[in-house]
Amino acid sequence: MAVLVALGAFLMTLAGGWTAQRVTDRRHLVLGLAGGLMLGVVGLDLLPEALRAAGREIFGVPAALLLFVAGFLLAHLVERLLAARQAAHGGEEHGHRAPEVGLTAAAAMVGHSAMDGVAIGAAFQVGGGMGTAVALAVIAHDFADGFNTFTITSLYGNARRKAVAMLVADACAPVLGALSTAFLTIPATLLGGYLALFGGALLYLAAAEILPEAHHEHPARSTLLCTVAGAAFIWLVVGLSG
Repeated sequence: MAVLVALGAFLMTLAGGWTAQRVTDRRHLVLGLAGGLMLGVVGLDLLPEALRAAGREIFGVPAALLLFVAGFLLAHLVERLLAARQAAHGGEEHGHRAPEVGLTAAAAMVGHSAMDGVAIGAAFQVGGGMGTAVALAVIAHDFADGFNTFTITSLYGNARRKAVAMLVADACAPVLGALSTAFLTIPATLLGGYLALFGGALLYLAAAEILPEAHHEHPARSTLLCTVAGAAFIWLVVGLSG
């Protein structure tokens, strides 16, 4: 059952990526929506889950929040290093964006999708009701994952075939994650730490890259509405699955 549900997540992820491809003539709206989806996933889904799973404190601060900040700073550091290397080699295309950053971010999305599959498998081990609730949440927000994976990869100047390849990998990841639960169990604290670190990196991409680019050439009200709609969609998904 867990694998069958993961196949639903596979199809939903592809649908999200297909949607991102089809609306390239409204690039500012796509980026605005992607930024809102990423903000909602981080603030309303990943961070609360990370705080519940990795609850211990380090020097008066929850470990999850420290890892969240570390993820943000790590994403900033990696992007600056790659951008500096690209500039040193004369790379001026794509607004000084290093394509490797897009691929790395997309790879992180793939890892997150694999964890979604693990969550589905683990929930079905607990019980059918729990498995169904988790499955609905994962399938709903995998549309956003596919949308964001394709958008991020393309934004950093990678070829369309690479964006499609990362999208397919992101779609396959939940299936593989669900299959893995037959052989292993991930400790809750380790999973919580991963979610916090990933959430910080994702927030950096949304706030420092996706949203500024969305409003750079088209500072329209419709772009802002797409951002709000993206965050509201994730809120709806979290609320329905709660």
